[in-house]
Amino acid sequence: MDINRYQRQTILREFGPEAQQKLKDSSVLVVGAGGLGIPALLYLNAMGVGTIGIVEQDIVEITNLQRQVLYTEGDLGKPKIEVVLERLKRQNSSTNFKPFDTFLTRHNALEIIAQFDIVVDGSDNFPTRYLINDACVILKKPFVSGAIQGFEGQLSVFNYQGGPTYRCLFPNMPSAEEIPNCNENGVLGVIPGIIGNLQALEVVKAVSGIGDVLNGKLLLFNGLHQSYQTINFNLQPQNTAIKKLLKSYGSEACEIHQNISVEELEKILKDQKHVQIIDVRTKKEFENFPLPQAKALNIPLNELKGRIKELNSQSPIYLLCQSGTRSDMAVRMLEELNPKLELYNIVGGVDRFLTLQN
Repeated sequence: MDINRYQRQTILREFGPEAQQKLKDSSVLVVGAGGLGIPALLYLNAMGVGTIGIVEQDIVEITNLQRQVLYTEGDLGKPKIEVVLERLKRQNSSTNFKPFDTFLTRHNALEIIAQFDIVVDGSDNFPTRYLINDACVILKKPFVSGAIQGFEGQLSVFNYQGGPTYRCLFPNMPSAEEIPNCNENGVLGVIPGIIGNLQALEVVKAVSGIGDVLNGKLLLFNGLHQSYQTINFNLQPQNTAIKKLLKSYGSEACEIHQNISVEELEKILKDQKHVQIIDVRTKKEFENFPLPQAKALNIPLNELKGRIKELNSQSPIYLLCQSGTRSDMAVRMLEELNPKLELYNIVGGVDRFLTLQN
């Protein structure tokens, strides 16, 4: 152990060399190298966690730069996993990194999570959060959950030493129409940095055995008022009885039946005069950021069921949103309403269009 490197924390009476050794001996998995995952990764790596796993398969988009502060303009279009690994290795060459160039799915979650002591949930969608929870319950692993929206954030540690699980606080996954989306509602850039750093702190406390872990407690943060509130919640024993993962967790990346990249769509637009593109963003988003090269019909996601007759069932339907998340939900919704439709989710959405233009 590099005594000089970690001297500023090992001299703390409440921490000391023993806690530092526990960090070195620990293994932490971070799911998602985005707004939450980046600050968590930077501090866990800097503080001396011995083994760090990273699950990520996105590429760097222009809209990431406002809050995902590890990335630069020169990284646009590059795989996040490659950029993150290069920067973290330069930060701390003694860390053992385990990269997973994939999205977390029900097919790989148990195998990946089993390799680590604790998980940091840096995802931005409910299906992945419930998947992480269920896998951690099965494997008896704790995980640190963070979520952000607008000017607010929340944080808790689940499945820790027999404590409550994510389902004890949020028993059921919300429907597609109920899910808030930061592409639509926005998020102030610094908020995920605050919550991501707090996630790293909870990992350090849980691994080293110092302080009070947010076990059975939900921390609520309001950035506009600089206020913190803690809500207590209890274990519901039935939520610890999970024995296997569900057959589907909704909008997992591997569950999308047909994807199409923005580059592939642009080729189709050049070759065909009439292409059916349905933009499921809100009316305000659609008006503020139209795509002149793609003549799309705007049907917001929450109106899609009632306006299905406006779709031409005789030709392919390409679903578009800001990042590809809501269009994925739209694909699933339309599949249930009419399985005969030929549906494509435009991966990366408007964000990818903007990146290619810059």
